[in-house]
Amino acid sequence: MKRDIEWKEMLEGGVKRTVRIHIQAGKVKWQFKRSDEERWDYDTPPSSEDWEALETKMDQLYHRRRASYKDFELVREMREKHG
Repeated sequence: MKRDIEWKEMLEGGVKRTVRIHIQAGKVKWQFKRSDEERWDYDTPPSSEDWEALETKMDQLYHRRRASYKDFELVREMREKHG
C-alpha cells in the first residue's frame, strides 16, 4: 500500500490510542501509541479486536479502490491465523 492505515480510539480513563499499520511485501507491521506514553510501541501483538478493525478498514479501502485485492486477502489470511 502507498499509505499507512491509521485510526484512533478512546480507552478506559480517557486515554487515546493510535493504531498504525503498514503493509508491504506480504508483511503487516503494527504500531501502537497511547496518549499517556511518549514513544510508539512496536512489540505488542494486536488483539482480535485490532485484527477485526483492520479487516473492516481494508474492506472499505478495497471497495473505494484505495487498496489492492492482494493486500485485502493478506489481511484476511493473517486475521484467521493470528486473530
